[in-house]
Amino acid sequence: MILLLRASLFNILFYGLTAVMCVLCLPGLFLPRRQALVIVRLFVRTVYLLEKIILGLDYEVRGRENIPSTGAFIVAAKHYAPYETFKLHLLFDDPAVVLKQELLRIPLWGRFLAKIDPIAIDRQNPKKAVGQIISGAQRVREQGRPLVIFPQGTRVRLEETPQDKPYRSGVARAQKAADLPIVPLALNTGAFWPRRGWIKKPGRVVFEFLPPIPPGNPPADVMKRLEECLEAESNRLLKNS
Repeated sequence: MILLLRASLFNILFYGLTAVMCVLCLPGLFLPRRQALVIVRLFVRTVYLLEKIILGLDYEVRGRENIPSTGAFIVAAKHYAPYETFKLHLLFDDPAVVLKQELLRIPLWGRFLAKIDPIAIDRQNPKKAVGQIISGAQRVREQGRPLVIFPQGTRVRLEETPQDKPYRSGVARAQKAADLPIVPLALNTGAFWPRRGWIKKPGRVVFEFLPPIPPGNPPADVMKRLEECLEAESNRLLKNS
């Protein structure tokens, strides 16, 4: 009952905050992109405070030494829940996130989302989507920004395996085109925040950056190494949650 009450209070405040931010973001449409990011950071930091105070849900980051100190790089992350998407602008200064282009059609918020320059892809057309990821990777390399991609292409349930939701080769092809290292990001968000559902559990989420996969290897080898390390480490984190 306590979990239900806490989750209900959080969800009501979260959706209310989101509505307010949709209004506040309107002036941001007329600001330079870097200034507009201040609104995004305000939103995600406020969400984090609500999570911490109401849900008792916090997070920690491990393996920061595996993140390149300068220049662009690719982050290939496991994706269990909306939770991790709200932390990307806390984990990174100015990430270019690969997302489905339908999100840009959301009234108000979609316009603002486009303002901060993500990599929007057409998931209904896999060939086109790969081309969009490749061109996006080349763009962010020139910008010196981290590129964040979820290589399974969608959120997965805890019981789903790579056989259910296969890893897609777009990340390896982007690496080859842009000549960037891939930093795998394992996490255990699914233990606390379900893919769909009202209840969120208290606890400590772990984001763990793993050793980079350097460019120059065959895409098939890159995908095999990426899948093996992400699955093993994410499963270990989930088991210890």
